[in-house]
Amino acid sequence: MNEAVLYVIYRGTPADRFDRAYYVERHLPLVRNAFGAYGLVSLTAFYPAKDTSETVAICECRFTDSASIEVAFSSREVAAVMADVPRFTNLEPLRLRVLPL
Repeated sequence: MNEAVLYVIYRGTPADRFDRAYYVERHLPLVRNAFGAYGLVSLTAFYPAKDTSETVAICECRFTDSASIEVAFSSREVAAVMADVPRFTNLEPLRLRVLPL
């Protein structure tokens, strides 16, 4: 099976609330701990180079396979992950699965 990639994208404006420190120091470790047992291999946060972008942040989540993504987002741990989102932003996360070319 091939590794599967999921992007979590936060779209908004520079005026929208997004606490980068909390996201990196608290939320990403929460995600790692919650989904590691379900096949999460790695996750990395990216921020746009300019404040004029409509994208505030992107997180690349690599899972062992597509089934792992389904299992992780169907797990009981997903509730804690989603409940943490309002602590660092008022933006709605958009999940996007990608396939290699």
